[in-house]
Amino acid sequence: MSEVKKPPSPGESGRWTRIVTARPRLSLLLALVVTALAVLAGSGVADRMGSGGWEDPDARSTYASKVLEREFPGSQPNLLLLVDAGTGAGAGVGAGSASASGAAGVDDPAVAAEAERLTAQLASEQGVAGVGSYWRTHLPALRSEDGRQALIAARVLGDEKTRAAVLERIAPRYRGEHGPVRVSLGGPVAVQREVTTTIQEDLLRAEVIALPVTLVLLIIVFGSAVAALLPLGVGIVAILGTNAVLRGLTEFTDVSVFAQNLTTALGLGLAIDYALFIVRRFREELAAGRDPVPAVGATLRTAGRTVLFSALTVAVSLSAMLFFPMYFLRSFAYAGVAVVLLAAAAALILLPAALVLLGERVNSLDLRRLWRRGRAGAAAGAPGADAEAGRGWARATALVMRRAPVFAIATAAGLLLLGLPFLGVKFGTVDDRQLPKTASSHLVQQQIRDGFPGSPGAGLTVLAEGAAGPADLADYRDRLAALPGVRVDGPVSSGARPGYAYFSVVTEGEAVGQRAQDLVGQVRGVDAPFDTSVTGQAAVLVDAQKAIAQKLPAALALVVLATLLLVFLLTGSVLIPVQAVLLNALSLTAMFGAVVWVFQEGNLSGLLSFTSTGDIETTLPVLMFCIAFGLSMDYGVFLISRIKEEHERTGDHEGAVRTGLVRTGGLITAAAVILAVVMVAIGSSRVTNTKMLGLGIALAVLMDALVVRSLLVPAVMKLTGKATWWAPGPLRRLHERFGLSEGESAPGPLPQVPGEAPDPDRIPAGSR
Repeated sequence: MSEVKKPPSPGESGRWTRIVTARPRLSLLLALVVTALAVLAGSGVADRMGSGGWEDPDARSTYASKVLEREFPGSQPNLLLLVDAGTGAGAGVGAGSASASGAAGVDDPAVAAEAERLTAQLASEQGVAGVGSYWRTHLPALRSEDGRQALIAARVLGDEKTRAAVLERIAPRYRGEHGPVRVSLGGPVAVQREVTTTIQEDLLRAEVIALPVTLVLLIIVFGSAVAALLPLGVGIVAILGTNAVLRGLTEFTDVSVFAQNLTTALGLGLAIDYALFIVRRFREELAAGRDPVPAVGATLRTAGRTVLFSALTVAVSLSAMLFFPMYFLRSFAYAGVAVVLLAAAAALILLPAALVLLGERVNSLDLRRLWRRGRAGAAAGAPGADAEAGRGWARATALVMRRAPVFAIATAAGLLLLGLPFLGVKFGTVDDRQLPKTASSHLVQQQIRDGFPGSPGAGLTVLAEGAAGPADLADYRDRLAALPGVRVDGPVSSGARPGYAYFSVVTEGEAVGQRAQDLVGQVRGVDAPFDTSVTGQAAVLVDAQKAIAQKLPAALALVVLATLLLVFLLTGSVLIPVQAVLLNALSLTAMFGAVVWVFQEGNLSGLLSFTSTGDIETTLPVLMFCIAFGLSMDYGVFLISRIKEEHERTGDHEGAVRTGLVRTGGLITAAAVILAVVMVAIGSSRVTNTKMLGLGIALAVLMDALVVRSLLVPAVMKLTGKATWWAPGPLRRLHERFGLSEGESAPGPLPQVPGEAPDPDRIPAGSR
């Protein structure tokens, strides 16, 4: 039998309890004041966020884009005015060629005059440069094939926030009917602005959906309405605090508006997880006959330490995104680390103060009696789950462990099979198609794709710096034209300063298809007697993939090594940390397979209301891995720590695994279902990337809780046997000195929580 660790000294175990419970009313009052300040500090945060951030800021393509914006604003238009003359006044985007017979075309004198007036007006707007139009250039690419529509193109200058402000100011003056034409706005600036506003609306709707549903689930789990409200309070504090943090960060760096979705998801999900374990443990201590203050002390020494440890593991996983240069990924690290630490802080500081004040009243307003009709018991996962639920988990765990090889092989094979579609993943960039089909800017862009020759703006642009003269430029142009399947336009050398020129290189196919990506390398490989930089959608994608590939090993190393270290400090085992990493990674296969099968290949696109682009945005798999791996570790920590505690108490390996599953299986499942509900609410967004993130993480969480923790973990631990707890002598001594302990372990059965049926499998009061 393993040696039982001694409990912490009274001074050590009581110090934190005295700090958080000495003045509970004052603590809660300060919390309310801080929360109110956070509301003020975080107000308007979404308006200061960007909707881009997928490009590498240090890449040559980004550098070229900045120089071209400065020297040749018209070379990269980001605002398009679609002028529709095909149906006259009252025509809308998407009218296409379904016009009345004899309707005026874009070459009609009245249409041309109005278009020229709009072009001149746009050129006079502050913050707008490089204005051109079909009526000035007569370029075929700016005129629809049916002659009913044409484009006015311009460059809105500045960073994302400046461009958004300019668009807000000028858009009302151009959108709508203007005499014989109707104008609609498109281009990257219009798309980004519509993405931002759509996400804000969807996030509000997700919160309206998630909060009441979560409250109902918490009431089912806890029974008591008072206990159910506590986790929601912790989540709201974490969300408001994180919004304030993000608002502060926008003063110093770019932050993506997508990060707000993670703030809501983790703010509710993890706060509820943490509060769920702490409130349950506190109620058990009250049922054991302890007064509120000692009960809080025992809770913090047990469940509180596990919550702190879990928060550290999740924060480390999310912080790995700081390795990447794209501010889209870094924004999720900012939001994720902040919300996790704030959720843990609220659960470990504010929640204990509230529990001290509530005392036995934490069990008040037992709403289950409304539908229980005299039957005792609580939902699975509540403290003191009813005997039948406990026996169900015991029977299931016993079956898995009796057939451990079968369950281990079958479960692992099934998860790997579900992940096979990811082998065919294709990476791309985001565009207007992540918006709903009815979005104005998406309709404009789709009309351009369907009705205009070629793909305007889809080629590559080559910036030439330090060109000696026309002969050098002509020679380089000939070399570019020698590449197979391309058309080269230029050079254009009328920049603000001499020595700058650019070429346009156009090829057939998708803007970011494999042919376009291959062309980036070919163009960059053409020798030139001056400095060249290549940009364009395909070049941005190639550079982003390169940046991710360069930084990914370091990010993965951080996640893996930190996980190995933290789990070792928790368990003292060499094998359990390795199991944790491998099983956590295996739990993500279904998520990655579903992302490709659904969102890349377009399956269920009608049901889920999105437009498939045939690829996955390059940064999303990295983002989803970091989030899902961290959440998987969250549940893994709660299960492993419970198994470890029971093993230390009894020395029985198989009994510890069984008891760990029986005592935490229902609770982990309840927590996973609640988090999945929040993620599905986020996944109801009309923006495809947010939908992909929410639904993908929800699937990963459920697979982890229902398959990996319930089937694979007990099967693998049965197979590894007593070797599970082995560690070489030096590491064992290291753990004895620096390892983390759950705290006290006391003999005797756990008491029954008031209002709940007795559980024959009660464990010692030292458990969570």
